[in-house]
Amino acid sequence: MVGEEDGMKNKVRIGVCVMEKKAFSGPMLQILERLEAFGEFEIVHFGDKVILEEPIQSWPICQCLIAFHSSGYPLERAEAYAALRKPFLVNELGQQRLLHDRRKVYERLEFYGIPVPRYALVNRESPNEELDYFIEEEDFVEVHGNRFWKPFVEKPIDEMPANFCVLFSEGDDHSIMIYYPSSAGGGMKELFRKIGNRSSEFRPDVRRVRREGSYIYEEFMPTGGTDVKVYTVGPEYAHAEARKSPVVDGVVMRNPDGKEVRYPVLLTPAEKQMAREVFSAFGQAVCGFDLLRCDGRSYVCDVNGWSFVKNSHKYYDDAACVLRKMFLDAKAPHLSSTLPPTLPWKVNEPVQQSEGLTRQGSGIIGTFGQSEELRCVIAITRHGDRTPKQKVKLKVTEEKLLNLMLKYNGGRPRAETKLKSAIQLQDLLDATRILVPRVRPGRESDSEAEDIEHAEKLRQVKAVLEEGGHFSGIYRKVQLKPLKWVKVQKANGEGEEERPTEALMVLKYGGVLTHAGRKQAEELGRYFRNNMYPGEGTGLLRLHSTYRHDLKIYSSDEGRVQMSAAAFAKGLLDLEGQLTPILVSLVSKDSSMLDGLDNASIEIKEAKARLNEIITSGSKSVHNNSSREKPWMVDGAGLPPNASEVLPKLVKLTKKVTEQVRLLAIDEDEELAESSSYDVILPYDQAKALGKTHIDVDRIAAGLPCGEGFLLMFARWRKLERDLYNERKERFDITQIPDVYDSCKYDLLHNAHLNLEGLDELFKVAQLLADGVIPNEYGINAKQKLKIGSKIARRLLGKILIDLRNTREEAISVAELKSNQDNNIAVPAAKEETDYHSKAYGKIDGTRRASFTSDMSMDQDEDDDKEPKYRLDPKYANVKTPERHVRTRLYFTSESHIHSLMNVLRYCNLDESLQEEPSLVCDNALDRLYRTKELDYMSYIVFRLFENTEVALEDPKRFRIEMTFSRGADLSPLESNDSEAASLHQEHTLPIMGPERLQDVGSYLTLEMMEKMIRPFAMPAEDFPPPSIPQGFSGYFSKSAAVLERLVNLWPFHKHSSNSNGSSPRKSRSENHKNQAEETSYT
Repeated sequence: MVGEEDGMKNKVRIGVCVMEKKAFSGPMLQILERLEAFGEFEIVHFGDKVILEEPIQSWPICQCLIAFHSSGYPLERAEAYAALRKPFLVNELGQQRLLHDRRKVYERLEFYGIPVPRYALVNRESPNEELDYFIEEEDFVEVHGNRFWKPFVEKPIDEMPANFCVLFSEGDDHSIMIYYPSSAGGGMKELFRKIGNRSSEFRPDVRRVRREGSYIYEEFMPTGGTDVKVYTVGPEYAHAEARKSPVVDGVVMRNPDGKEVRYPVLLTPAEKQMAREVFSAFGQAVCGFDLLRCDGRSYVCDVNGWSFVKNSHKYYDDAACVLRKMFLDAKAPHLSSTLPPTLPWKVNEPVQQSEGLTRQGSGIIGTFGQSEELRCVIAITRHGDRTPKQKVKLKVTEEKLLNLMLKYNGGRPRAETKLKSAIQLQDLLDATRILVPRVRPGRESDSEAEDIEHAEKLRQVKAVLEEGGHFSGIYRKVQLKPLKWVKVQKANGEGEEERPTEALMVLKYGGVLTHAGRKQAEELGRYFRNNMYPGEGTGLLRLHSTYRHDLKIYSSDEGRVQMSAAAFAKGLLDLEGQLTPILVSLVSKDSSMLDGLDNASIEIKEAKARLNEIITSGSKSVHNNSSREKPWMVDGAGLPPNASEVLPKLVKLTKKVTEQVRLLAIDEDEELAESSSYDVILPYDQAKALGKTHIDVDRIAAGLPCGEGFLLMFARWRKLERDLYNERKERFDITQIPDVYDSCKYDLLHNAHLNLEGLDELFKVAQLLADGVIPNEYGINAKQKLKIGSKIARRLLGKILIDLRNTREEAISVAELKSNQDNNIAVPAAKEETDYHSKAYGKIDGTRRASFTSDMSMDQDEDDDKEPKYRLDPKYANVKTPERHVRTRLYFTSESHIHSLMNVLRYCNLDESLQEEPSLVCDNALDRLYRTKELDYMSYIVFRLFENTEVALEDPKRFRIEMTFSRGADLSPLESNDSEAASLHQEHTLPIMGPERLQDVGSYLTLEMMEKMIRPFAMPAEDFPPPSIPQGFSGYFSKSAAVLERLVNLWPFHKHSSNSNGSSPRKSRSENHKNQAEETSYT
């Protein structure tokens, strides 16, 4: 008994001075039990009664104290006790007050040089107080002159501590809000503490910020839909876990036990330094903070105070060992803090046999067996079904419109103006409502034909602006370009100034993703999830949820393309809710890579001129024996031989349909004229329009067209009729054929209930011509197709090669590391976390430098590092194959880029430097492509990179490329023999065709050959703009620090690597910064 008492006296006494709910939580008990198991500590629980009621003088006397704030906790009493007994504090007490005020948290972080998102403070003394330094407009707020464009984040300043067990009610002031731009659909997402399986709610109608209190406004950080929570235990230990961000769809991922799914991820050296700085800044040894990874940088956006990881026995082991050392160093330095060979709580555990890494049989293709694994998926996809694209041009002289132009171009009389925002378009609508005559022109007034046409176009502009009851720069854009000027006397009488007297107004509208387009994109995303990632059982979701999936989605600037990308992502990742938050969180715009035809405008003009010549002259191409075998090689391949004879029929049928729509428009116009509709401002409801997922039953029942009114439908058909054939000049414009086909197909699919006579016949004629015209607009023969395709898709091709090259380099690095592990290159394991980056980087830089300085510049790797990476940490992950990693890059674009990319793939061997090589596309696929003609909505091209792990690293056959394509929704709306299509037709949509091979079965296309064939047409990596590395932060994100460190950590062997330079693990920050900056030169 005496011996036991003496033993207790010799133990270090640890007081647990926290509320009982926290003291007896699962993670706390797990760690305290491990500390007791060492036999060096006595754990004393104070309990709620002591903490809340008894005088501090009677509290248990302890050498070390665990004390932290939570709901109802008397922090001032704990501070008084600490001042009286002076125990070693795990977490400083006074600093904990800072954590309850976001302003003080951010100030402290900035003082210590820890990166935070760009932010500004709005302080109010009373609710709804008006502040002269705070301005709110439709798409931004401005605080003290600092402008925050939507999307931005709004946080209340009085943060509730993370360890408060509070469930906030709807609309509670402690919710964090994200406000979205009108160009993405507008609305707001409210983030709140998890309630059931939800952590956020999207509110499409909320657009104005709160004014009830004081808030922080913060730049929104696109993080790829993932949040990172970092848990520190002292200055040298940090554990990180990633979860699905609540900003995506608000649905909490839970495991079968009902707990939120989180996966351990690796921190970069820069992030580990930030963890040390957070510890120093707040004096909290056990601490949690939130990390945002965006564009190659990391930012701390919240510090939570005392936090433990849940459900991780490895973390409990680590935390207990780190805390043990802290306690002994502080209060029993005479005792050795060296860990025993076997941790005391593991003494009686059975020794588990180590098992070899198992393959999951990914990508079992041909005869290559289970040695082949999928490494990369790259897909280039066209957008979904859309409304027809439209354009109205008119010259305006009205003073109201000219003044509007000057208002938005800064008063410069010769500068053009673009109107896109809701406010700008509302101003234009107000002006046109005044200018448009109430009586239809041509009945009693406006006798001149020119005046009638001008009035009609103004009416069309007005109708477009009123349509749908919402504005969006995505779908409606107006350009005002001055044409004529005069000099007038200045208003103050001092000299003259120019004023515009005439301007060209160009209104572009239409091209909106329909409900069918959204449905198609979601369905294709689901198909990819379940079919493009073999060997995963549940498809992509398990791979993605374990952060072994590196996903990036790119889109062009067009709204229909962006929304197609968001809908695809929703299906791919099994997300829920509206598209706007998904678009903002997961989709990156890159117009320079996925938009525009400017680079090939001259060649396209030449191709169209030659195409017009072939069609209108009725000339027929001469087919020799070679062209009979390969009909796709002749000029104008695919054009019907009787094209010139079919054109008059096309014009006749177009007039027939136009006249029917005109009569319907007259009836609608007379009904409007009798009502007061002209004075009604329709409600702003863009989010509702973007969220449509089903056909508009009410409009169909009322006999109205879908997606537009009869007036705009008539304007669409009348423009086609006028542009297709100039009766005065007796001249056909064959460039209008695709537009006629486009309108026919749209109306057959979405407006079949209008029963337009002759529309089905017009569609057949238009399709016959369009199948020949559309492919030839991108080159009249194979060589011209190659030239135009390489100019349009040059940047995209370069990025694809970079994606593939980066994947190969990464896979080889991992293979080399594994090889080193297998060869037992080892030293004692005690140096686990000391100097891993200085040890491993030098070794890898030496072994891989030849690859880093190969044919393509590594500059783009820096750009690749800007993409958020969430790499699984195998030490903590319960995953059999943590080294398995798949890179996915998805590019959403328009028809022009799909055609251009396909033309380069199939005709690249016609280049002079490659003429001895066969085409990348086999003859059978070339023939199918020739017969396909149209790459329709949601058509796609997919590259999949496989690695054969049984082949030597230097063997070209180590990496194989598989190419497939789909024609998309390439099915006629008149199709009657397809039961599935007929069923879908009832929903105004068409099925997407399955993928087809571009290579012969059993063929083997190496990555090396792919690069050789594509490189002449691709933008070199060194021509891509170098990424901008923020000043003062460059060394943190060198290639070595950002990429190779995480590759090292994919394998546990780095614990045993030799320390070749003998460097101390505890270098100064400046020394680390210098070394990392030097390594940057190798990239």
